[in-house]
Formats: sequence, C-alpha cells, structure tokens
Amino acid sequence: MKYFKLLLLFIGLSVTGNLIGQTSKVVAGINLDRVKLLDKYVQSEIDNGNIPGAVTMIIRNGTVVHQNALGYKNVSTKAPMTTNDLFYIQSMTKPIISTAFMMLYEEGYFKLDDPVSKYLPEFKNLRVVRSVNDGPDAPTDSLKSEITITQLLSHTGGLTHGLNLNPVDLRFRRGYFRPEIKTIQERVTNITKFPLLAQPGTAWNYSAGPDVLCVLIEKFSGMSVNEFLKSRIFDPLGMKNTGYNVPKTEQSKIVAVHTKGKNGTISVAGFQPPFENVTVWSGVNGLFSTAADYATFCQMMMAGGTFKGKQYLSRKTIELMTSNHSGDLFADPGTEWGLGFAVVTDGPATKTTASKGLFYWGGANNTHFFIDPKEKLIALFMTQESNFTWDYHNRLRQLVYQTIAD
Repeated sequence: MKYFKLLLLFIGLSVTGNLIGQTSKVVAGINLDRVKLLDKYVQSEIDNGNIPGAVTMIIRNGTVVHQNALGYKNVSTKAPMTTNDLFYIQSMTKPIISTAFMMLYEEGYFKLDDPVSKYLPEFKNLRVVRSVNDGPDAPTDSLKSEITITQLLSHTGGLTHGLNLNPVDLRFRRGYFRPEIKTIQERVTNITKFPLLAQPGTAWNYSAGPDVLCVLIEKFSGMSVNEFLKSRIFDPLGMKNTGYNVPKTEQSKIVAVHTKGKNGTISVAGFQPPFENVTVWSGVNGLFSTAADYATFCQMMMAGGTFKGKQYLSRKTIELMTSNHSGDLFADPGTEWGLGFAVVTDGPATKTTASKGLFYWGGANNTHFFIDPKEKLIALFMTQESNFTWDYHNRLRQLVYQTIAD
C-alpha cells in the first residue's frame, strides 16, 4: 500500500511537472509561445524567396514583448538582418508628416476647413479631368469647390499620386517626380500644373497631398521640414535613426531594396533610394527609419500624444486624426481615412480581428504598422521587397492578435 501511494505521488508530480513545463509565458498579456507563429511565417517567406528578411515588433501595454530579425539585409552579400537596421519606409513617411502638420494646427496656424488657396494661391483655379483616360489636350472642368486642408490630409481633394497606369496618372508621375527638382517648394509649385482626378470631396484618391503639407509646414513654422521634424519629433522622442539622409557611419545598416523577378528569384533591385545629399524634404516618402524608432512614434500616438512625460499632441487632436474624414469614399471594407492614417471603422467588415479604431498604414517596399488603442497594441513588419502587397499587413494582424492572452 505504501508503495502504491508513493507511485501515485510520483505520477502526480510528473503530471504536474509536465503541465508546468507546458505553461506558456505571458508578458503584458501576450503569449510568447504563440509569437513563434509570427517568426515561423516570416521564416517561411524568406525560405520561399519572397522577401530577403524582416524585422518584426510587438508592443503591448507599453512593453516591448517581441523584437526579432530574420534573414538578410542583402541577399547578394548575405549580410544578416539585425533589429537596428535602416529601412526606406516610403509612405510610412506620410503619418509622420501629418502628425507634424497637426502640431501646427494646435498652434492655431490654420483651420481644417480652410481652402488650401488661402495659404498657397496657386491652388485657387485648378482644373478637373473628365476622364482619367483623357489625353493632355482634352477639355477639363473648373472647380465646384476648392481643396480644403482636411481633404489634403484625407486624400479626398482630387489630387493624385501617379501610381496608376491610366494616361492622367502616367503624365503626373513623369512630370511631378522629376529628379532635377531640388526642393519641396519647387516640386509642389509643379503640382498645380496637373488637373485633378475628381472634384474635391467626391472621391478618395491616394495622393501627393502630404507634399503640400510639407510646404505649409515650412510656411507656418519658418523652418525646413527636415529641421521641424528633427526638433519637434525625432530628437525629443529619441528617434536618432530616422531622417532623410543617413550618416556615413550608419550606412552599413541600410537594408537593400529587393525585388522578386518573373523567374521567381529575389534579388537586389537595380534602383536603390538615395540616402545622402537628399534636399527634397518630401511628405510622400523619403524617410529612413528603424523598426524601434517607428515603434516609438507609434507609442506616442497610442498614448494620446504623450511619451515619457512629454506632450507632443493633445489626446483630442489624435482622436480627431483617427476619426473618419472620408465618409464612405475609401474602397476597403470596414475602413476609412482619417487625417494621415487609414482607420478601421468596422472590425469584422475588414475580415481581420482588428478592433474598431485601429489606425495604420504601410510603405511601398512592404513596411507595415498598426496601432490598436483599444488593445494597447502596436505591431510592425519591416522588409524591403518592391512588389507591394497588403497581404503582409493582414498576416501581421492575423498572427499578432492570436497572441493576446488576457
């Protein structure tokens, strides 16, 4: 009998020990065992030759619970990716510029319903195409209403980005992003030479509006955009690795832009973005940053404009920025546009586990982030592969939300 009791005790201890060994570690409400699924997915994309490598981050309740680098920063040299590597973040520049601009809104320099022509008179008499397939000599219509500041921020002013293949977009892309242009002022002066795609307020068209915001930042502040960002956002937040130019001492950290060709092989792209002697302080793109730096910006935004005791924006301003300012004009289900960010207005309609109020965006080389104020959750996926897809963003949501364990 004594032996039997000891045997039962031994079995009980063994089972208990196994259960303890199987207990997942939870930090800030995130199950770290489940985070391994995110790493597994990233590694599979690397193994399948879809991306060179990636850096991922998860922050929950102000705690960095995951930060990892996998793969290569350059598939030719086999230089390994590291968590402090630099990414050309392309359109993830836009949320930073919009935030800088809204700092000036708080200081009373403009109202959101002001027409842009109040500050830039060349926007007074813009024309509107009748069809995006029109040739350069086709008739155009006059404005029914002028572009407002809100429409610049929400991409509803009729401006374009030149990303589509229709004749109007192609003419814009060739004539607007000219390499000989040396300042943002010169570039934006050029924007008014092109007709709008739609009457202001009637359609959502991804646009070069943030470039116009840059010119207004310089007009209102008396500083260059580069100086404004550095003095008002980057230096105070400690974003020491974010900027338009990369110091020589840091250039070895730049992740090369890659592309997957028709033969299915990923390689370093022929064109690499400029990283020194840049003088066009653009709002459309242009910034280099690390995952950690961008995560710091995200933390400030999620915390209602405050970070480490310093206030950058009012909580009410961020609420305004992350509200719907595009009506029902944005085509993605459950999503509309705020002032500088896409905003989830109906989580289930997105077919992801996103909370209502999540705001996000991405960059053309597949850098992605989202901020979920309800869950106190931030996530980033950073790679450099030029065949942009929102699938990486949706996968990020899928694989990060399943880690929540509180």
